[in-house]
Parts: sequence; C-alpha cells; structure tokens
Amino acid sequence: MKNKVFGSRRTKGDIVFDTLNYIILALIVVITLYPFLNTLAISFNDSIDAVRGGIYLWPRKFTLFNYKNILSQSAIYHATFISVLRAFIGCIFNVFASLVVAYAISKKEFVLRGFYSRIFIFSMYFSGGLIPSYFLIKGLGLTNNFLVYILPGIVSAWNIMVVRSYIDGLPKSIIESASMDGASEIRIIFSIIFPLSLPVLATITLFVAVGQWNSWFDTMLYCSSKQSLSTLQFELQKVLQSSASLQTQANMAASKIPGAASNTVTPASVRATMTVIAVVPILLVYPYLQKYFVTGLTLGGVKG
Repeated sequence: MKNKVFGSRRTKGDIVFDTLNYIILALIVVITLYPFLNTLAISFNDSIDAVRGGIYLWPRKFTLFNYKNILSQSAIYHATFISVLRAFIGCIFNVFASLVVAYAISKKEFVLRGFYSRIFIFSMYFSGGLIPSYFLIKGLGLTNNFLVYILPGIVSAWNIMVVRSYIDGLPKSIIESASMDGASEIRIIFSIIFPLSLPVLATITLFVAVGQWNSWFDTMLYCSSKQSLSTLQFELQKVLQSSASLQTQANMAASKIPGAASNTVTPASVRATMTVIAVVPILLVYPYLQKYFVTGLTLGGVKG
C-alpha cells in the first residue's frame, strides 16, 4: 500500500505566491544595494567625466586618482588612528557603564530604580542644548583634550534602557542562586550577567562604534584648533570643503573637453570617495557582530 505524502504537490497559487515573493525581495535588494554601488562607481570614475552624469553601477572611465588624492593627505593617517582609538576606548567605557547601571536599576530591591529610570527616560527626550553643552565642556577643561571624545558619551540613556530590558528577561533563579552561595554583586555582574548579556552588549557596541567612528561635529566644536586630535571624519570634511571651489572649473572642463581625463577632483567624487573610505571599517566589523546584533534586538524586548 502506497503511503500518501500530503503537501508534496504545489498548487499554482503557491507558485505565483513564491514568484511574487522572489520578485519583491529582489527589488528590495536592488533598492538597498544600488546607492552604495552607485557611490562606489562614482568614486572610481574620473571626476570630470562624472560631472556629465549617467554613471550607475560601473565606472565609465576608471581611475584611482580620487583615492590617491585623499589618501595623499598626510593628516589622514593620524586622524584614522585617533578615530580608531576613540571608537575602541569609547566602546569599552560605554558598554561597562551601561551594564553596571542597567543591572543596578533592574534590581527590584533598589529603592531608587524608578526615580533613576525616569531621569534616564527624560534625558532621552530633552537635552541642555548645544550652547550650554559647549560651556559645560569648556568649563570642565575638556576642550582640545582627547577625553572630550570619551567622557560625555560614557553614559547613554538609550543603551542603559536596552540592556536593562534584556537583563529583566534573564532567569532570576540564576542570580538568586549565586547570591545564596555568597557571590558579591561584582562577581554576579562579571561572572553571570556579563556572559549572558553578550548579545545585547554586542548590539550596543556596534551602536557606539558607529557613532564614534562617524562623529566629526564634536571635533569641530572642541578640538578644531589642535591638529593632533583631529579625527578621520573631520579631515574628510575639510577635504570636501576645499574641493567645493573646484565645481565651477570642473563643469567648464567637462563642457569643453567631454572626452578628456583629468587630474582634479570635484565635490561629487570627493564625497563618494569619502563615503567608501569611511564605511569600509564598519563593513569589516559588522559581519562579526551581526548574529549578536539580531539576537540582541530580538531578545532585548522580551520580558521573562
């Protein structure tokens, strides 16, 4: 007697549904990747030729001059070191502070947990403003000081609330068992809470790293007069500003000699090259944190 296998045959409706799904997903992939691929193509295309437009996924006139022009800036390499250093140190301090504070306000026996939670939530919606913040930083003596990249960002209300939500979902019996065995709060944090919270900690690490890496406005406000503290993003911003004056000359050159290559840069080519240079380090780090990133965002909102 032959066994009947149910569900082995696909109906026309199933085939149409799957086909539409694949088409929609393919369109989403194209829409998502096209801006980056277009930027990559422009960065590798001749600057004068790029002014004419019509570049989509592949450079029309391939050149490395845009990258040579930006990477020839001597300040770029030291600025890259400063950006990497501030991202690394900033992540360590921010993750540590977020874990410790989140654990404290997650404990029900902490009588001020509600008060501090409201303070953190209030600070997420209201801030002191740019001018008071500048005078505060200046009054603390942090201008032209590397610590201005680290200290103001140690405590992040958003990160604290995300980690606290994750800790609230952990089994309370593990923490209670450790306390009954005589473990101190420090031992509980680093031996139990820290290993169990790796997914959400990796998530906020990525948040902080991207924020620190992309930041340039604080450099302009507080450290613009000290070249040794300049960051990569700030140096790239200066390169973009210096190339803005070349737009008129580039337009004229493109109209007079449409087929000629050039040894100059335009704001469009500089912007595209800057984007590629700035995003490469994050692209290298993200694959290692992706699984934690997805898990952290998913489990961080689940209550136990």
